[in-house]
Amino acid sequence: MDFRLAHPWVLLLLLVPAGFWLFSAVSGRRSSPPLVRYSDVRLVDDLPTGWRVRFRPLPDILRLAAWVLLVIGLARPQSGRAQELIRGQGVDIVLALDISGSMAALDFTPQNRLEAAKSVIGDFIAGRSFDRIGLVVFAQEAFHQTPPTLDYAALQRSLGDVQLATTLGLADGTAIGMGIASAANMLRQSAAASKVIILLTDGANNAGGIGPATAAQAVAALGIRVYTIGMGTTGLVLVPDDAGNTQLVESDLDEATLQAIADVTGGLYFRAGDLVDLQRVYDQINALERSDVVRQTVVRWQEQAGWVLWPALVLLVIERLLRYTILQTIP
Repeated sequence: MDFRLAHPWVLLLLLVPAGFWLFSAVSGRRSSPPLVRYSDVRLVDDLPTGWRVRFRPLPDILRLAAWVLLVIGLARPQSGRAQELIRGQGVDIVLALDISGSMAALDFTPQNRLEAAKSVIGDFIAGRSFDRIGLVVFAQEAFHQTPPTLDYAALQRSLGDVQLATTLGLADGTAIGMGIASAANMLRQSAAASKVIILLTDGANNAGGIGPATAAQAVAALGIRVYTIGMGTTGLVLVPDDAGNTQLVESDLDEATLQAIADVTGGLYFRAGDLVDLQRVYDQINALERSDVVRQTVVRWQEQAGWVLWPALVLLVIERLLRYTILQTIP
């Protein structure tokens, strides 16, 4: 809640009573002779002071308080709430994440590949502001995890729930074409000027009814760019098995296919061999796909003078009643 005075210079009128008092003091009007003379006032010195005498300054105090409130009312106190208007259009992004069994590889210690990817993707989501972001996961099949949304908190929770396909009891495999097609299906009705898929995988396509090349041509026709990320080191990597033991497995990353997907759709291919590389990749994509959005803050002001003018009126009425009734003085 914001507060302001539309005409703060009006507060200078608060000095008028002080100026009037000073003028009266200088001109001698405050020391004018009494209108009624008594022979000797010492005769009443010991008399008790009545409540009327004690409250005699009250009308003047009420008049001064009313004057202060009236001046504040003339200054037009206003309250308002700031609203941020967003002009422009964000980017619609779908994150396609490989959850095949090979994503359990331990070459991104202390995390496995999937947990490292989730950590970096979480940072990427936190760095966006006005873009709708969705999440697709894929192994032998592809699944919609979260449709494109601006609710980043819900998206982060959904990302945190992602697990390996083998942990979930799903058939293992790497259906890259299905992952792209599923992500594109989320973006098919999008009216955003820029539509992007960011696909992360550590293997070669070995499942699904749609090949990566076919999927890439289809999304290119829809005006969707695909950034592909090949994750993991080359050669033999340690992968834990179902019994909790580790075994050496040959990495089967198909960089040629990922590069071809990026080329067909107008995107880029990135290679991430460790956690630092992966973070750098998402930072680069973050810089490439920025929203053309203009923020404008508007404050809608509402007049609040009534909150001081009505009390001022009440004080003046009370002052008049007191001055000409129970606290009336002889002129």
